Amino acid sequence: MPTFLDSHPMGPVEEEALKQAQKSPTDEFGITHKNILYNKQENKVFCILDAPNKEAVENSHQKLGMKCDWVIEVQTTA
Repeated sequence: MPTFLDSHPMGPVEEEALKQAQKSPTDEFGITHKNILYNKQENKVFCILDAPNKEAVENSHQKLGMKCDWVIEVQTTA
């Protein structure tokens, strides 16, 4: 499964909601959260996800009312 990195505004989302998202099972779009990084002061969230494709990442975020600034496929050294 490919891995993707995306960025979007944090908005009103709280840290606890991000922790719950990371623990959630694979969603209807085939998305599994590997890690979520955020900076509340900068209003930024970066998600590292396993997903079938870029469109699945965008659709999953859209369903939650979030629009990604960008989504890129990435590789990991781990």
